[in-house]
Amino acid sequence: MCQIFAGQHPDRYETVTRRLRLNGQSTSIRLERAFWHILDRIAAREGVSTNAFICKLHAEVLELHGEARNFTSLLRCACTIHLGETDIVPAIAAE
Repeated sequence: MCQIFAGQHPDRYETVTRRLRLNGQSTSIRLERAFWHILDRIAAREGVSTNAFICKLHAEVLELHGEARNFTSLLRCACTIHLGETDIVPAIAAE
């Protein structure tokens, strides 16, 4: 089992920083390459660029919660939801 996890190529979990504008402010987001690939696929499915998808998600978070605490973690969790991990969300929310 550990070979599946430990044996992955280091490029997959190398961090990559991308620059973008959120709410008119220039910023950067640092995520592991694997998460960027997932976000790229989600954005393509939505018919927008990855930056546009992230900006829209950020705006929606601000609208719903008034702030975007730990936005990079939110992006990682969005990726797990996209990958089908929604079954763990209700259990976490109940804690």
